[in-house]
Amino acid sequence: MTQLGRKITIATIAGLSLTGCATTSTPDPAPSSTSDSGAGSRAAADYADGDYTATGWYGGQPSRIGVAISLADGMIAGVRITTYATDPTSLDYQERFAEEIPAVVVGRSIDDANVSRVAGASGCSEGFNAALAEIRADAKR
Repeated sequence: MTQLGRKITIATIAGLSLTGCATTSTPDPAPSSTSDSGAGSRAAADYADGDYTATGWYGGQPSRIGVAISLADGMIAGVRITTYATDPTSLDYQERFAEEIPAVVVGRSIDDANVSRVAGASGCSEGFNAALAEIRADAKR
């Protein structure tokens, strides 16, 4: 994986790469997520264990984040985000997203890991979901 920009490492193997996240005027009280297939028990048979990376593009600028996921038995064992933003506001959203995303997705089936808004950053969530879709395709058996 090529890493550009800043990398934030979170305990458990967490880190993400994000840029230009959408802003909101008030922080979210708690992360939220949505499930896309409800196929958690099937995931182990559907995906190969390993480490996968992808870039998630989003927004009109366009913006991007780097997402690295470790899979074990179809479950997300770790996540790492790489941030690319240079604008202070966007970088703040990306860093907060990178800090909170492990608590939302680590331990979940890769099929159930789509997120709608984390740390007030809906744009970062879009980028994460785009990268996750690419990782699902790469990890598919």
